Amino acid sequence: MRFVTHRPCHLTREPLAGRALARLQGGRRLGPMPGRPTTPPLTRLSEEEELFRHTVRDFADREVRPRVTAMEQAGALNPTLLAQCFQLGLMGIEIPEALGGAGGSMLMTVLAVEELSAVDASLAIFVDVQNTLVNALLIKWASDEIQRRYLPRLASDLLGAYALSEPESGSDAFGLQTRASRAGDRWVLEGRKLWITNGAEAGLFVIFANADFTKGYKGITAFTVERGFKGFSVGKREDKLGIRASSTCELILDGCEVPAANLVGQVGMGYKVAIETLNTGRIGIGAQMVGVARGALAAALTYVKERKQFGKPIAEFQAVQFQLAQAATELEAARLMVYNAARLEDAGEPYTMQAAMAKLFAAQVAERVTSLAVELFGGYGYTKEYPVEKFYRDAKIGAIYEGTSNMQLNTIAKQLLK
Repeated sequence: MRFVTHRPCHLTREPLAGRALARLQGGRRLGPMPGRPTTPPLTRLSEEEELFRHTVRDFADREVRPRVTAMEQAGALNPTLLAQCFQLGLMGIEIPEALGGAGGSMLMTVLAVEELSAVDASLAIFVDVQNTLVNALLIKWASDEIQRRYLPRLASDLLGAYALSEPESGSDAFGLQTRASRAGDRWVLEGRKLWITNGAEAGLFVIFANADFTKGYKGITAFTVERGFKGFSVGKREDKLGIRASSTCELILDGCEVPAANLVGQVGMGYKVAIETLNTGRIGIGAQMVGVARGALAAALTYVKERKQFGKPIAEFQAVQFQLAQAATELEAARLMVYNAARLEDAGEPYTMQAAMAKLFAAQVAERVTSLAVELFGGYGYTKEYPVEKFYRDAKIGAIYEGTSNMQLNTIAKQLLK
């Protein structure tokens, strides 16, 4: 796989426990005991996955963390970091190597999003949307010609965006009003898209429009639209509560002309393209929320050991210890759910319900853990001088985008009652 990584020294050494076991066995390595299961825990990673996670974590700490405050204040991502994400291979994790990508897995995308989110959720969603909503969609649904034209660039220098939502079409995504009309060797799109992540920076947009309203949602069709196409423009950029450095924009389609070759899948299959892609995207949002909660909890753990009240660190109070223990337990459960959904997707197994559960629970956990972190910091937690107020604001979006928490409950219920 093509990632820019460096190998941490501890990965080349046999664990101490393993050496001790070998000595007890007289220097012999024994295989698994007969009849004993050998399935590793969900959080155990291969050496390659561990190396990848270490590389992303190092990048986040060394390059991203020093820039977080400035990006938050500017409401924009630092272009240097965007370029570095491409250089590291983070923007084409699952794109096949033959098309210029890293040839990685969904789990590796999850690892990258989690590590970045523990430092800055804005940069994380930039990476997440590219991999789970744009690249994954084109890999599964686009023609060979579209894949050859766009995937190598999406892995190297082209940012993508996914455009489904509209002013009157949020949770009811299939009620979209953007119209697609065939005109000879091209399609003409008319309408507006809203809440489009990466809208300010993207050069390629996957846009959904209805080509036949008489067929209802079965008229919805997907198109790849380049930023420079005639009739396409980016409108208002939203001023948001959280993930402020991530751009969220309106798209305006005023007679936007799209070559017929840019049709993704078949006419009228856009509803299927959209919903199956969102199922994958929800795993990425779950990973983002796990990372946000982890970052807040890490900050709180450091602070409670330093902050003294009544003559001792507040970490020594049982009430504080129990709250931290509860937060860590819920965070681990959310991580297991997200990793499980990712592994199911990688294995080609059904994962719709597991993805919805992972996103729902991870979003709930992120809200609870970040809120606790603010409270443990006391008055300091309510100021921008400390990091937990940002984690708290960033957490809220997890219950909203790529399907609200109520829509996840709806999906889970439908799967249960099939």
